[in-house]
Amino acid sequence: MAEAYPAYEERPRRRGRKALVTLVVLLLVLAGLLVVADRVAAGMAERAIADQVKQELAKQDARSSAPKVQVDGVPFLTQVLAGKYQHISIVLTDVQGPVQGEAVSVPRLDVDARNVKASLDTLRSGQGDVVAERVDGVGTITYDSLAKLLDRPGLTLGERGGKLVVTAPVDVLGVKLTVNGIAEVTVNNGKVALRFNDLTAEGLPNLPLARQVLTNYAKGISIDVPLPELPFQLNVRKVEPRPEGLTVTADARDVPINSVR
Repeated sequence: MAEAYPAYEERPRRRGRKALVTLVVLLLVLAGLLVVADRVAAGMAERAIADQVKQELAKQDARSSAPKVQVDGVPFLTQVLAGKYQHISIVLTDVQGPVQGEAVSVPRLDVDARNVKASLDTLRSGQGDVVAERVDGVGTITYDSLAKLLDRPGLTLGERGGKLVVTAPVDVLGVKLTVNGIAEVTVNNGKVALRFNDLTAEGLPNLPLARQVLTNYAKGISIDVPLPELPFQLNVRKVEPRPEGLTVTADARDVPINSVR
């Protein structure tokens, strides 16, 4: 006959398993609450930074759609205690900035702030500086905006094969011709330098005077285009023609993201 064991010997094991399950559930609930609190705090910081970006744009007489701000890095609260944030991304869309009386359109401006320093006292009091060690920005200027600054009737700009191309109607010795050409695009003292060196026109008369008209037109549209003032002290480093517009890359060091005194 099999030996029988008392039923009460199983009870301590069952109680131990129940206690372990209860502890795991409590830990999961606590972790969930901490994650929620972490994201709530991050959301508050993102809204505060978005408000500061709006104020920065207003100072420059510029406007945009509501800034979208994201504070990366988990956990956020640990970054708050350390007073240093790994990465803050800011996206501005439909930016309009004044240049020489014209509104220059920047459909999208992406700003990445790295190693942002802000003490806990600054966050509590709202007094002090929030400084980014490095800020990088990438924006695109529409070709329509550039064409308005060149101020030549019928002139259009675009991209072909990674080059900035121009098409314009030109009166050459009483004959209406369509001029085409490629521009050299560089950065010159924070401005975009456009140089149209080789313009051609089908049907151009083989006369020195006709060629001179084309040369003069090229000189007239070869200008240094001032850009709208960029937020966060961004300085233009590179320009690149793309199908959607002229892409501008800019950066800055030790930049105040928020300064309240």
